[in-house]
Amino acid sequence: MLSAEAISQAKTAVVYSNQAPPHHESDDCIRIAYEWLDAQLKIANKCSKRYSLKHLVEKWAGRYVSQADVDVAAFLHPDIAGKYPHYNFSAQLMEPNLRRLEGIAEAMTQMNYRKDFSPGLYKYHES
Repeated sequence: MLSAEAISQAKTAVVYSNQAPPHHESDDCIRIAYEWLDAQLKIANKCSKRYSLKHLVEKWAGRYVSQADVDVAAFLHPDIAGKYPHYNFSAQLMEPNLRRLEGIAEAMTQMNYRKDFSPGLYKYHES
């Protein structure tokens, strides 16, 4: 699990993809985004498809996640390269297993996001 210290340092070091001031509600939102990114199949080049990643993450985790949260999570992930929304993972998405959210207190706390979850967007489903 990402430490509060690592997240704090990353927030000051990351180059955000959005021009607006970064918005972070909770470090858990970054942890959620990190887990979603971690589950994806990594490739050598950036993903050619344009996904609204924050919305995919929100619907999976049942919690609001900002684009800035995804930026920080990608910055912290050792296997992720690129810039939002074009990171180096396959366009054939992997639905992360919900066990990844265990221990993340803020996960599944805003179920209005989860009601729009669509497993059909994912080609693969993590076991």
